[in-house]
Amino acid sequence: MAWLKRMGFQVKAIKNPDWARDEIILACHLVMENSWKGLDAQDSRVAELSTLLQLLPIHPEAERNEKFRNSNGVARKTFDIATRHPGYQGKPTNGGVLDVAVLHDFLSRPEEMAEAARLIRQGIARGELQAFVPPEDEDFSDDYSAPEGRLLMRRHRARERNKALRKKKVTSVLQRGGQLACEACGFNFERVYGDRGAGYIECHHVLPLHVAGEGRTKLSDLALICANCHRMIHRRAPWPTPAELGATIEEHQASLHTESTATARQFNRISEDSLPEDRR
Repeated sequence: MAWLKRMGFQVKAIKNPDWARDEIILACHLVMENSWKGLDAQDSRVAELSTLLQLLPIHPEAERNEKFRNSNGVARKTFDIATRHPGYQGKPTNGGVLDVAVLHDFLSRPEEMAEAARLIRQGIARGELQAFVPPEDEDFSDDYSAPEGRLLMRRHRARERNKALRKKKVTSVLQRGGQLACEACGFNFERVYGDRGAGYIECHHVLPLHVAGEGRTKLSDLALICANCHRMIHRRAPWPTPAELGATIEEHQASLHTESTATARQFNRISEDSLPEDRR
């Protein structure tokens, strides 16, 4: 097939390409909106999604045959997803590993995944979906920035993360004499885990990319936080900033201290009351 293409022939695929993650996100979102049930090929929502998937610029025309993402194929994919739902009692259809992975993402992060589906649809409508190669440089100041947030087809997140940014953020902190400690709670992986924790910290976008959209992210827009605080921030909207979460932690700890002190005083009073008067 390759040599025919080199000779100038247009070779059409016999088998359609596997579903990409962004395609499955759209299908899974449809299944979720249908109460986690598969949809028939005659359903108008399946026809609409079929048309939408054919507009996605993921698979070249040469890799598509005449049945590419038609209503029958889309309907079959919705059942592949629905029958993998934990609440499904029957025998699951064939489907693929990626179907299960996306389904689990929807079950654990429904709001985030629904937003991803919306962004994909929006990107198709505006014709903005395309990949790019981020530039590399050695600037580690807070003014350093790199492009982020553009919707990609083959990435596991709704919006693109520039991997170099985390490394540059960590390097920036270390070069200034700082430590890799959580900006919310102060947890230091190396201090607790020794060599195993050395150099480890998670990087968080203070303004979520799905809110900021496509643009350039400065190092000052990022925060280094521990895994627990990262989870707590993303647990539900509205997302607190690391500083706000830190304030919540301090407030809670102060409340616990006050309760503990009050309990201790009450215990002391009870103990004193139980003693004879000459021993108080």
